[in-house]
Amino acid sequence: MPATSLPPLKVLLATPRGFCAGVERAIEIVERALAKHGAPVYVRHEIVHNKRVVEDLRAKGARFVEEVSEIPAGAVAIFSAHGVAEKVERDAAARRLDVIDATCPLVSKVHNQGKRYASRGYDVVLIGHAGHPEVEGTMGQIPGRVHLVTCVADVAAVTPTDPSHISYVTQTTLSVDDTREIIGALEARFPEIVGPDLRDICYATQNRQTAARQLAAAVDVVLVVGARNSSNSNRLREIAASTNVPAYLVEDATALDLAWLKGAKAVGITAGASAPEELVRELVERLGEHFRVSVVPQDGVVESIRFRLPRELAEPLEAQGHQA
Repeated sequence: MPATSLPPLKVLLATPRGFCAGVERAIEIVERALAKHGAPVYVRHEIVHNKRVVEDLRAKGARFVEEVSEIPAGAVAIFSAHGVAEKVERDAAARRLDVIDATCPLVSKVHNQGKRYASRGYDVVLIGHAGHPEVEGTMGQIPGRVHLVTCVADVAAVTPTDPSHISYVTQTTLSVDDTREIIGALEARFPEIVGPDLRDICYATQNRQTAARQLAAAVDVVLVVGARNSSNSNRLREIAASTNVPAYLVEDATALDLAWLKGAKAVGITAGASAPEELVRELVERLGEHFRVSVVPQDGVVESIRFRLPRELAEPLEAQGHQA
């Protein structure tokens, strides 16, 4: 069908979307480790929750495992951006692994905050999703009693040792609105509870959620590019859907169902913090096969934050004898 005869479709692109500084840092850590040490390097868990990213790094020589027991003794091992429990660190030391830690600095901040509360004798409530790697790592970093709370209803089951000595920290990729409600329920039940308000929900999560809400207000359908096991991508879809606009999570362009777009004049696209921009481009190209697309980037926060690399990887790659 000639392009001029295709139905028109306005495609609004959220700003910001896609990679955050923690994800960029984690990917660069794997690439620099490969450049410095050569293949293979071993990564415990997916470095970030995105199939394309993992496949690209695997093709370059990264090997992904779930447990450090799968890594040969003495090998180079990388901990994912989600962070790990202290037991994982001990197990890695026992295997004499050359560990490079790609934990997002904002996740490490939550670990340190929880440790400080625990050192002062507080029980710690962790607001987060059971089974998520970040939650498992955080729970395994905080000594003492840690209570996992996923929703407001869970607050009633929290039984601290001393209700006057209770604190909370949060998973970094939660819905800001949902977390605010949970914190409110905790404060109502435990008036002396201490915690960081919403500051532990990372800047990138908050920026992307704000942009998704603004995007949903201007379109007929929202498409969120991200993996199904990506917490922040799922929250973006939920936030868009909460505005009564149909919203769908798509892992890549092949997952697009054209039936979703029936009657739509404007479609919004955003992407989770672990989704590469190439997946957004491919989705726009797929839309262009069926519609006369006009792409409209949205105004939004321009992120300039970058996190430092681990010291052992901070020197230029050329200094390691490799091309950048």
